[in-house]
Amino acid sequence: MNQSKPELIKIGQITAPHGVNGAVRIYPLSDFPERYRTLRRALLGSADRPVGVRFRGFVKNLVILEIEGYSDRNQVEGLRGQYILVPRSEVHRLPPGHYYDFDLVGIDVFDPEGNPLGRLVEVDHSSPANDLYVVETAPGKRYMVPAVRQFVEAVDLEAGRMVIRPIPGLLED
Repeated sequence: MNQSKPELIKIGQITAPHGVNGAVRIYPLSDFPERYRTLRRALLGSADRPVGVRFRGFVKNLVILEIEGYSDRNQVEGLRGQYILVPRSEVHRLPPGHYYDFDLVGIDVFDPEGNPLGRLVEVDHSSPANDLYVVETAPGKRYMVPAVRQFVEAVDLEAGRMVIRPIPGLLED
């Protein structure tokens, strides 16, 4: 496997100022929004050093944070669209059989006999039934595999491999 995993993970995106005292609204990109309650330091966008943050609460599906060094609405206005990042070492551990998208994207996909089928390039969350793994077989040629045990037989993140049982007719032209 010749892919590099990100060292910084996006856990939220600043959407707007909140109030007049420099707080911001964050759209959480984490399945664990409660993590913001104990978050004390994070990186903003492309910043090379962490800043202090303080949890203020939740408003609907958004998180409210104060950011050290920002004390009024005008200062935080320029932060719109920036990501809140944490080191990879600070992501929540997942139970066995569950994976982060950033761990799956880039792994090689094989059939049960060991034949290469392509590379996983995206995890599509738009299906109401289950996620879909988007596998690219050649530039511009992709297919989707339901992210369920019926089709996904094994995932080995260390080896950078996923074994799937292809849906009949899926790979034929």
